Amino acid sequence: MVRVLSAARARAHPRPAAREGLPLPVRLLAMLLAFACMVAFAVVLARLTLDPSPASEALTHSNVHPGRSLRAYLGGPDPVDAVRQIGGNLLLGVPFGILVPVLEPARRGMLRVLFLTMTVMLLVELTQGALVTGRVFDIDDVLLNTTGALLGHLLLGRRLGRAVHARRHRTPDARPGSGKPSGDADPSAAAR
Repeated sequence: MVRVLSAARARAHPRPAAREGLPLPVRLLAMLLAFACMVAFAVVLARLTLDPSPASEALTHSNVHPGRSLRAYLGGPDPVDAVRQIGGNLLLGVPFGILVPVLEPARRGMLRVLFLTMTVMLLVELTQGALVTGRVFDIDDVLLNTTGALLGHLLLGRRLGRAVHARRHRTPDARPGSGKPSGDADPSAAAR
């Protein structure tokens, strides 16, 4: 009975044909290019965030309250400065959303990309606050960077990750609930 229902379900909802992945040399080239871009991005990120700024030491203060810096930027007298601060922090996260799915297929899911971005940017902000003169920790920067990674992932990263690393589909026999054991299951367990 279960097999009949499974077969009927399979006919009613056929699985799409498995996509062929890119040839290995093309995949390796894409990953190498993404790695080079990530290294270049890391250099730019370090330059922008970890260079000391002694002139602004007296003007800076840490922010651990989400939204506080954003309100200060938006309520400030210069809208260009607000766009520069908010837009710059958004743009700093975009490369993570685009490049991580290409570099690491196991981390190409949206939540994994966001968690990785948040972790890296949190470390950057903590380093800024602890070690760099004239720079401080700002939780709003972490949130904006992570939002930028989300945008990059949704706009391009997800598609690039899928293009470079095609998903491997399980055979219909190995699906949970199909009534058939997968290839690695213990046959004696199915008889019990």
